[in-house]
Parts: sequence; C-alpha cells; structure tokens
Amino acid sequence: MNAAEVLKTCREERVRFIRLQFTDIMGCNKNVEIPQSQFEKALDGQILFDGSSIEGFARIEESDMLLQPDPDTFRIFPWEQLQRGKVARLICDVCQPDGSSFDGCPRTRLKEVIAEAQHSGYTMQAGPELEFFLFQRNAQGEPTILTHDSGGYFDLTPVDRGEEARRDIVNTLEAMGFEVEAAHHEVSPGQHEIDFRHDEALSTADNIVTFKLIVRKVAQDHGLHATFMPKPIRQVNGSGMHIHQSLVRKGCNAFFDPQSESGISQTALHYIAGLLEHARALCAVTNPLVNSYKRLVRGFEAPTTVAWSERNRSPLVRVPARRGEGTRCELRMPDPSCNPYLALAAILKAGMDGIENSLRPPPPVQKNIFRMSVRERRKHRIGDLPRSLDEALKRLQRDRLVQDALGSHICKHFLDAKKSEWRAYCRQVHPWEIEEYLRTY
Repeated sequence: MNAAEVLKTCREERVRFIRLQFTDIMGCNKNVEIPQSQFEKALDGQILFDGSSIEGFARIEESDMLLQPDPDTFRIFPWEQLQRGKVARLICDVCQPDGSSFDGCPRTRLKEVIAEAQHSGYTMQAGPELEFFLFQRNAQGEPTILTHDSGGYFDLTPVDRGEEARRDIVNTLEAMGFEVEAAHHEVSPGQHEIDFRHDEALSTADNIVTFKLIVRKVAQDHGLHATFMPKPIRQVNGSGMHIHQSLVRKGCNAFFDPQSESGISQTALHYIAGLLEHARALCAVTNPLVNSYKRLVRGFEAPTTVAWSERNRSPLVRVPARRGEGTRCELRMPDPSCNPYLALAAILKAGMDGIENSLRPPPPVQKNIFRMSVRERRKHRIGDLPRSLDEALKRLQRDRLVQDALGSHICKHFLDAKKSEWRAYCRQVHPWEIEEYLRTY
C-alpha cells in the first residue's frame, strides 16, 4: 500500500485511531496513538515523540524523534468496538527530526543488513516457531505461574484448557493477514506453539512483534496471562523461537543443490559455518535475558552446544529433511524474549560472513548430542554455548562482526543495559540460596 491507499481505506472502514507502533532496543512494543485528524500528517512523517523517555534512544537535550510509518504494515485491529471507532496500526521506523535515519532504530538496522545481503545477490527468508506459556491470574488480576491445564505435546481437550484461547489467537492472527501453518499444545503444561508462514526477514520481524501483541491481548480477554519469558517454571521445558531460514538468489532457493548427494548447496554450508562461527556472540542478542540461560541447559531439549546436523534435533543448527524450494536450516537457540529485528540482523550478518569468507562447517553430528559423553563431544570438536548472560556478553564484546550487525549506537546501549541487568541479578539473594544454605551454614 501507499499513503493515499491507507487514507482511502481509513475513510471506507471508518478508522478512528491509528497506533504508530515501533520497538525499543530491547524489543518492547511502543506506540503513539493518533486521532483521525492527524492521519495525513502521520503518513507524511510529521509525528514527533519524546525519544528521551525510551531507553537507548536519545538524551534529554536531543529528545525529539520522528516516526516514519511504513504503509505496507497498515492493518486494522479486528477486536475494536465499532461504536468507539475502529483502530488500525502502522509500524514505523524511528528517524531524526530532519527525517534522516536514526542509528538506534532496530528496524532500520535490520533493513541496512538486508540491503548488504541484497547487494551480494541474496534475500533472506525466515520463519519462526514461537512458543509461549498461558498462566492463570489471581483474584487481583496479577499473573501467576499456575498453569491452566495438565496437557502435553499435541494434547487435546479436556487436558488442554487453553485450546479455546489458542483458537481465538489464530483467528485474530488470520484477521491481521497472517498465514498460520500450525497451532498446538507444547511439551510443558500451559505451553503452546503457533507457527506462521515464512516471509522476507523484515516482514517476519514485523510479524513477530505483532504476534506478541495479539497473543497477550487475546489471553487477557480469556482471563489468562501470556508470557514469552524463556523459562518461567523450573523442571519443565522452556519456550524457544526456532528460526527457519534460507536465502533466495535470482528467484531460486540458494540452499538447494540437486547435484549434491545431500541436496544441500555449498552456499548453505558456508552460511551454516557462519552461524556456528559466531554462535556464542549471537547468544547475547538471540537470548538476551538472565532467564534465557535457565532454558539453555541439558535435559530440556534446548541446544547447549555448537554443532549442526541433518535432521537430528539435538544440535544448535539442523537442516530439515525437505529439499527443493523448502531447503533451509533451523537455528534452535533463540528465544521469544529477543528483539526480532536485532536477532535477524545478527543472524543474517553471521551467515553472510560464512558465505563471503567461504567458511566450512565441521562434519555434521548425527548422534544425539544430549547423550554424548564429554570425551565424545571433544572428539567431534563440539564446543559449548554460553552458560550465562555474562558469558554471552563477553563473547559479544569480542566479536566485531556481531557488533557491526547491531551498529555502534545500539551495541553500546544494549551492552550497557544488559551488564546492568546482570549486576542487579548478582546482587540478589534468591530463594534457592535460602533453601540450600540457611539451615546448613
């Protein structure tokens, strides 16, 4: 769509408000809502907001920031009451007051990395598998960690009491233009997964932030709390955001080679090698919370080592069995707490580094890594992913390529915020410590 088509649709559909949506560096959804009288002004890129109130955006003395809407992202929310007027949204890039690019805008940064790959002839396709928990609320409406069911993987009613909420989420996603491919109960009680069709990287990132908004809204309508926290309950599997990805070159899937025995192209192998080479630094971006590393532990199906495989689901990167236009690799470590714009930018940058420098991955690991001994892992040269946010941040500080993917402004503010988060965590006395040490010492 263009600006004129957006305005025409607003008139025909009687849209009363538009939410100008963007994300901060940490990936949290933000918005400025405008009434009908300001629609033309907004689409002309004339809406300013106070950037100093958003973490990592601007200092007090340079607070004005501009929102530049992307007309292609115009959608009308399906849940607003007609008597109050329909509400739509536009996803925006954050710009300087003069309209120039702002180095701290995550969406702009992803667009820049995409342009670099396109300059080399490649377009990234990405499709996420998003997992989340639905929890009960207490009498005061506050979220708890009490689950609404005792279901397991692919279970049906009556044990899966979240089925109705999940179905309403799917209906709302489809009304917003999503092509939902699957929705089901996951392994842990209260845990669900919804997968939607792959798209170009920017559209996929836009869809992820929209997905989170819709899941939380529909869950709230059902009296539940939806969380994308990676590991809210110990002793059960956490929530991941596996990202399936491929590159398109001259209209064809560059990861498929019908002449190779495996059907996997040299381009794909170089790309996978880039992911493995930068995996430890990528963790800081794709798994950005202290809590993220409670998920990346052995025994709960999440990857803990740097390896790849064909079909085997235990390594960090796997290549699903499908070939032809469906040939792709799956990165299994990311979790849904990450900023999808920054995560996809860093992942694409790492993969392209493998292609540009003709990196070679080690041999694929076909055995179950979770059951391999330390000696076996050493034999196959399988290293470990970071075990904490602190370790991941140190890896990021040593990896110039992943830093370049974020850009200097975002990287500095991201590292400052995450180091502060780690220090705050280290200063806390946690319930486990009381249970373990209070009586003994």
